[in-house]
Amino acid sequence: MESIENKSIMSNAKTLFIAVCGRTNAGKSSLVNLLVGEKIAIVSDKPQTTRTRINGILTNKEEGIQYVFVDTPGFHKEKSGLSQHMHKSIRSSVSGVDVILFLADCKRKPFIDKSILEHPSKKILILNKIDLVKDKTELLILLDEYNKMCDFAEIIPISTVDKTNIEKIMPLLKTYADNLNSPESEGFYYDSELPTDQPEKIWLSELIREKLLQQLREELPHGIAVQIESMEFTKTNRGKKIVDLSAVIMCEKSSHKGMIIGRQGSMLKKIGELARLECEDYFESKVNLKLWVKVAEDWRNRESLIHEFGLKSE
Repeated sequence: MESIENKSIMSNAKTLFIAVCGRTNAGKSSLVNLLVGEKIAIVSDKPQTTRTRINGILTNKEEGIQYVFVDTPGFHKEKSGLSQHMHKSIRSSVSGVDVILFLADCKRKPFIDKSILEHPSKKILILNKIDLVKDKTELLILLDEYNKMCDFAEIIPISTVDKTNIEKIMPLLKTYADNLNSPESEGFYYDSELPTDQPEKIWLSELIREKLLQQLREELPHGIAVQIESMEFTKTNRGKKIVDLSAVIMCEKSSHKGMIIGRQGSMLKKIGELARLECEDYFESKVNLKLWVKVAEDWRNRESLIHEFGLKSE
């Protein structure tokens, strides 16, 4: 990986790249948020919430280590052009990493994608949702099955819900960072103050999409995309900051548009209120948020729109 110009002045600084992979809905984004210590990826109980590669950045200046967590879309069946881009994003994301955290849902049958099995990097199995397992012997059986599938360097059972064993992950990753000796790992790759490399407008559009995922019925979420059309910063007469945001919600069918808007605009109003409150926490100021709903039929199979919405694998 080619480093950016702004490397740390610390001569012993290193950057460790960690891909967080697994099936959809395994808890990858929740884990990345916990490890980074900030919400950099949206979370919902709907499959395929994460659509593109998201980098979460944790920099420990005292240790001289920057950890870059690459949150990837979940493995799933390819049913559209967007799904193909999501799988390409996974493969490209793991191509240059130092460590792979393979997140598995302990309530689902064992699965490891071929691209992970063939990858030369160290692999750590993170077995999530152990809080849902009453009979712990089930975990032993599952671990044995995973061990037969792949030679994992380490295995850590966790729960992102109650944070069980989360504290065991970073010390392990530090040992890998301490052993880095390649030129590509020298120095901090990103600004040490950043928690993510996501552009602000992309993060805000994802925040709005999160509220849509949380509020809408099962058949709707996969066909929704959000674009920030405008973002302006103004001040009141008393000098207080105001952020004016305008966003467009794209859906695939006219019937879906009606569901998003809701009766007398009730659903859109609720989604807008939830998104606005979180935007105000983010900006630490008053936010005026305007949402519009448009129909773009079959956009998940239209390359131009996939590109326009910032969802191409590149």
